[in-house]
Amino acid sequence: MKFDRSEFEEYYFDVARRLLAAPSPSGYNREVMPVLREIAKENGCSFELTKKGCAVITVPGTGEGTLGACAHVDTLGAMVRSVGGGKIKFTKVGGPILPTLDGEYCTVIARDGRKYSGTFLSESPAVHVFRDASTKERTEETMYVRLDVDFETREDAAALGITNGCYICIDPKTTVTESGYLKSRFIDDKGGVACLMTALHLIKEKGLTPEKTLKILVTIYEEVGHGASWVPEGLESMLGVDMGCIGEDLTCTEHDVSICAKDSSGPYDYDLTNRLIDIAKEKEVPFAVDIFPYYGSDVGAMRDAGYDVPGALIGPGVHASHGMERTHIEGVAATVNVIMGYFGF
Repeated sequence: MKFDRSEFEEYYFDVARRLLAAPSPSGYNREVMPVLREIAKENGCSFELTKKGCAVITVPGTGEGTLGACAHVDTLGAMVRSVGGGKIKFTKVGGPILPTLDGEYCTVIARDGRKYSGTFLSESPAVHVFRDASTKERTEETMYVRLDVDFETREDAAALGITNGCYICIDPKTTVTESGYLKSRFIDDKGGVACLMTALHLIKEKGLTPEKTLKILVTIYEEVGHGASWVPEGLESMLGVDMGCIGEDLTCTEHDVSICAKDSSGPYDYDLTNRLIDIAKEKEVPFAVDIFPYYGSDVGAMRDAGYDVPGALIGPGVHASHGMERTHIEGVAATVNVIMGYFGF
């Protein structure tokens, strides 16, 4: 059974926007998980949080066995490292490409929940003042956050609730184009989570019931390496849904579903990968099989934790990962179709 993009395109973009609008740098789940809970409930699924703050969404099956799928809703971000002189110095959360942050808007979240807008800047932010404004290397040491509230000292910042360890959330700048592109930071991996939620939407709208129970794990620590270090019991397999890489020596485009054979931690399960390739062929969706040399995933974290569960990885092709990302609804549709095939439809 092949599902046409016209059946879910509007839904996918709506869910992606909702998830992308909720800030969620790794370890900060308090705004995005209520959104995800609402989406799960809308699709008639049960929702629970693990002790670490990850989500488990369940679709009961009619028979025996349980299939797993996972994606991560945590994003890249930053955290306050020190405060003083009217500037906020930061440390990265995950691996954002720092030159792309220069001039980007952000939000600093105080421990008590207050929020303040700001901008990432170089220490040489003005071409009319600094000779090296264009050439200065962009690093944690040479950049800071300019807060849109006046302060000078650490004590001034503390009165605002801003202390070391507060999260700094980057504006995602989400845009959907008439030509079918989704442009935003953090399509990695909220675009993948939206693919899984779209599959649940299709199951509900089409009145489908899986033969095997489905357990979808949505993690909040993938970008820092330990997302799916715990998984539900009794899984026969785990399908990771994350961004597909595009670039030199790779065959994937934004219009394909990427099937990853191997990443930096080693190969994915051979038989399960073959099965996903067969599903893509049977459904006649555009796909690419690639190797990602500088990549890790939730399935890798599961594997490193010692789980005896075969795992594989797919996702829509995403251009300019960890920067200003972009994908296309055709790649999304191909990914949703492979997910549905893995679920038995």
